Amino acid sequence: MSSDLNLHIAVIGSGGAAMAAALKAAERGARITLIERGTIGGTCVNTGCVPSKILIRAAHIAHLRAESPFDAGVSAQAPVVDRGRLVRQQQARVEALRDAKYEGILRDHPRITVLHGEARFTGSRSLSVRFANGGEQTVHFDKALIGTGARPAIPKVPGLADTPYLTSTSALVLEEIPDRMVVIGASVVAVELAQAFARLGSKVTILARSRLLSSEEPLVSDAIEVAFRREGIEVLRQTQASRVDYLDNEFVVETGAGILRADQLLVATGRTPNTDSLNLETIGVETRDARVITDDHMQTSVPGIYAAGDCTDQPRFVYVAAAGGSRAAVNMTGGDATLDLNAMPTVIFTDPQVATAGLTEAEAIKQGFTVDTRSLDLENVPRALANFDTHGFIKMVAEHGSGRLLGVQAVTGEAGELIQTAVMAIKTGMTVQTVGDELFPYLTMVEGLKLCAQSFTKDVSQLSCCAA
Repeated sequence: MSSDLNLHIAVIGSGGAAMAAALKAAERGARITLIERGTIGGTCVNTGCVPSKILIRAAHIAHLRAESPFDAGVSAQAPVVDRGRLVRQQQARVEALRDAKYEGILRDHPRITVLHGEARFTGSRSLSVRFANGGEQTVHFDKALIGTGARPAIPKVPGLADTPYLTSTSALVLEEIPDRMVVIGASVVAVELAQAFARLGSKVTILARSRLLSSEEPLVSDAIEVAFRREGIEVLRQTQASRVDYLDNEFVVETGAGILRADQLLVATGRTPNTDSLNLETIGVETRDARVITDDHMQTSVPGIYAAGDCTDQPRFVYVAAAGGSRAAVNMTGGDATLDLNAMPTVIFTDPQVATAGLTEAEAIKQGFTVDTRSLDLENVPRALANFDTHGFIKMVAEHGSGRLLGVQAVTGEAGELIQTAVMAIKTGMTVQTVGDELFPYLTMVEGLKLCAQSFTKDVSQLSCCAA
């Protein structure tokens, strides 16, 4: 606990990092002024994780009603999609969660004061907050946390700015499913939304500057591209838009692969930090490509000013943001906390899902490890066979000699549900031998981790169904 009960902390933002910091610092005895210029709750609950996963789930249900591996015995029929009703259902859940997890908590918290306005540093211990009505207030603080998040980045494509293109934010509340959609971008947000709209009825074309999910290892990219092509999603590799026009209610996209025409154009080419209005350069806070640079204690180059979440150089996941904000609060209130991301899990909510933890083979080799790897096709996983869905794989990266597990990459149904087991194995230094010797429940996808681990020393195709 903080020994200084009069410590005053300014928190800029109200998303995952900011809320975690505010609540943890208040718990440790500090007084908090939280400043938010937009909607309370940040990206995740309002325009990110929550609405996108609702959309993806609805699209998954629509897809199964139209087509499944059991169509020979269970009748299938393409559903009628009322996108307007889906949006209203989605936004009602968003509003309920925002009130329960953000607004309601702040409204009733005795140690947190909320100011609705735009913050700007005027010194290393002071902020100016400009309100929408034109008023202004100075806030003096002892410590500060920058948790301002990020917004969709827009590429400088000729003509694009003059068109009514979609970003991930506007796409999530689009009330009609377009007949044709072109997606510029091939990273996480792009592929998740592309598949969702395709499953709800759009003919989708993805423009990938290199390949799908280029930051993942090639096996992952290839597996998702195969899945997309199987569903009729067109993937154009090594393709960029050179010009965009909007003529007669139609997007015209010029590319090296020819001219594409679409009813909607989704631009999903990454995110840019919301740091431009904070006046960081004046007070000496170091940034790189607008991202705030922090040390392993979440402190910036200015002592007493901390940062966490999507506005920093940390990986852009809400659980990383919340963990960073919480640890920053501990450090601002006299503690000593760091953020260990060595076994950080990631999940991409395509179908099949992509989930990773630890190091890829290339990353491990780059770090100086000599490695052994195994990649297990899902034909060897009983749960996948029972589901009649064997598209994908599980790959393990182990240190040569010791067998210590260094990383896992999985492309499977519900991969996100199995990856935390891999995280725990990596964090505790388990070997593939010990993973292979553990008890795993039969006919679960996570059993694939055991089977992949066993494949380092035996031919798993020759095992009985639940052989140890």
